[in-house]
Amino acid sequence: MFAKSPAQSCFRRQAILAVLFATFSASSIAIDLQARLPERLSKVKAGNQQIVLLGNKVELGAKAPGFKVVDGNFKTVSLADYRGKTVMLSVVPSIDTGICSLQTKRFNSEVANLTDDVVLLTISTDLPFAQKRYCQQEQINSMPVLSDAVWRDFGSNYGLLIKDMGLLARAVLIIDAKGKLVYQQLVDELAKEPDYAAALTALQQLVAKK
Repeated sequence: MFAKSPAQSCFRRQAILAVLFATFSASSIAIDLQARLPERLSKVKAGNQQIVLLGNKVELGAKAPGFKVVDGNFKTVSLADYRGKTVMLSVVPSIDTGICSLQTKRFNSEVANLTDDVVLLTISTDLPFAQKRYCQQEQINSMPVLSDAVWRDFGSNYGLLIKDMGLLARAVLIIDAKGKLVYQQLVDELAKEPDYAAALTALQQLVAKK
């Protein structure tokens, strides 16, 4: 085996420290948020148990709250970046699990059918490193996959953060070009796929009205 150069060893140490820092920061933020966010018992179940959701529930027709998340390179991405476009959000608990992977692949395949004024995003609380690895492995390259792990800003602003888990409830949301939440499908079982047909039909009908 070849010995690693000092530069390689230094880079490896920095990468490990970055991962540990990001993991620690995400955990600390989750604990702090849990203590101060409003909570509600939802109709969503994990197995036979109803889960408690944290954050501010957004009603249909209301202005969609802004949020900031990060991409695979820790670059900040916000809802404001897509101002004037129709935005569909595919929300998953953990991208590298069976049902979440199916959901992500399905919506990634639908991007080719969308017009330029429609944006499809996937959001989870997975660390950006894990999302980036998954997307490269599964060739998810038609839509941004974004992380809410840093600030939990999306989950708390939309009332989708699961108490004591640090994950997001499975959902599909549509925000119209005027910035209003016009569709919200909160899947009633964490281990269940969303109703793709219903979500895509709602999107098509919205785009047809423009």
